[in-house]
Amino acid sequence: MNLMLGLGLFLAGLLAVKGLLQDRDAPDTYGSPIRVQEWRGKKDARKLGRHNMEFGFQLLQKLAAKSPEQNIFFSPLSMTTAFSMLTLGAQNSTLEEIKEGFHLQEMAEKDMHLGYHYLLHKLNRETQDVKINLGNALFMDQKLKPQKRFLRLAKTVYDADMVLTSFQDLDSTQREINSYISRKTHNIINNLVKSIDPGTVMLLANYIYFRARWQYEFDPKETKEEEFFVEKDKTVKVPMMFRRGLYDVAYDSQLSSTILEMPYRGNITATFVLPDSGKMKILEKSLQADIFAKWKSLLAKRVVDLWVPKLHISSTYNMKKVLSRLGISKIFEEHGDLTRISSHRSLKVGEAVHKAELKMDEKGMEGAAGSGAQTLPMETPQRIKINRPFLVMIYEKSLPSMIFLARINDPTGK
Repeated sequence: MNLMLGLGLFLAGLLAVKGLLQDRDAPDTYGSPIRVQEWRGKKDARKLGRHNMEFGFQLLQKLAAKSPEQNIFFSPLSMTTAFSMLTLGAQNSTLEEIKEGFHLQEMAEKDMHLGYHYLLHKLNRETQDVKINLGNALFMDQKLKPQKRFLRLAKTVYDADMVLTSFQDLDSTQREINSYISRKTHNIINNLVKSIDPGTVMLLANYIYFRARWQYEFDPKETKEEEFFVEKDKTVKVPMMFRRGLYDVAYDSQLSSTILEMPYRGNITATFVLPDSGKMKILEKSLQADIFAKWKSLLAKRVVDLWVPKLHISSTYNMKKVLSRLGISKIFEEHGDLTRISSHRSLKVGEAVHKAELKMDEKGMEGAAGSGAQTLPMETPQRIKINRPFLVMIYEKSLPSMIFLARINDPTGK
C-alpha cells in the first residue's frame, strides 16, 4: 500500500507598514544547535512532539466544529515548524501569542528551536522505503535588509533556503514561488500561491513531502468496490482494499472506538481510529495528548481481516482565519512586533495558506518489490472494516511526533 502526501504552507507576505520601530533585537542566546549534544535535542524534540499533538487535536476540533461533514487533512508538524521559525523574528506579545497558540508557551525559545532543529535532522531522510522532505524557504525582496542574526538562525536552525527576488514584479515572483514548492513536493503541490498582495516584501514558504511503503502491503487483486457509509443512510462507492494480517489493535470503550496501528517500513506508523456509528463527535471532543499513551496500554497483537478504502483527497485552509480562532492574530496585524526580522520596518504576515494532498492505494514505492509473507498465529480473525468516517494519524514513533492528522468523512473526496 502506498501513501503519498504533499503539503505546502506559505505565509505571504510580510507587508511593510508605515512608521519605524526601534531596534529591540534581543541578544543572540541560541548558540549553534549543531554543537549541542544529541540527547539535548532529542529531549526538546520529545517535548515538541507532545505540544504538536495538543495543537493538532485542538485544530482538528475547531475545523470539525466549523465543517462537520468535510474531510480534514493537515500537518501539525509542518504548521508549527513554520511559525516557530517565524518566532526568530518576533518579540514581546506577538512572540508570546504565537507560542501560546501553538502550545509552546512552556518551552524556552532556545529549547524550542533546538528541538525543531533535531526534528528536521531526524525526519529529513530518504531510503528505498521512506522519503520525507520537510523544509522552509524565505523569498525576500532585494531591497529588504533583514537582520543578519535572523537570516543566520533561520539557516542554521531550520536550514531555510534564502531566495532573493523582486516583489515589484508580482506575477514573476508568484511563478517562482509556485515552481519552488512544486519542485520540493515532487509536483504534488502546484499553484499554491494564487496571488501576492501589493506591498509584500518577504514571503515564508513551508513544505513537506512524504512517501512510504507499508511494512505489509495490500494485494490489488483483493480490492473490491464496496459501500462507505458517509452517514447512516448515505453511502458512496469506494474501492475497498483487503488484507488478513497481524496488527496492534484495541477498543476504547470510553470513546466507543476501535484503534488499529499499521506500521510503515522504518520508524513511521499510521494509527487508524474507527468510532462506532454516530460516535465521531464524542471522539473528536475527547482528543488530547495523553490519549496516545492510553491507547498504547490497550493495544494487543491480533489477527485481523482488515478492509481499508482507497482514497485521494485534497485540503486547503486559510490559516489567517483558522489561527485567529486559536487566538493567533497579532502576527497578521499592523501592530504586531516582527522587528527581529527587520528593525527598520514594521512587518506583518499578510496571508497564510495551508494545502495538503493525501493518496492511499495498494502499491509500494515505484519500482519496489512486493513485501514478503507474514506468519500468522492460528486464531479466528477479528473483522475491522473501515467503511464509515474515521481518523488517521501518521507519526514518528521514537519521539513521538505527529506528522499528519486526518478525519476522513468521504474517501471519494466529494
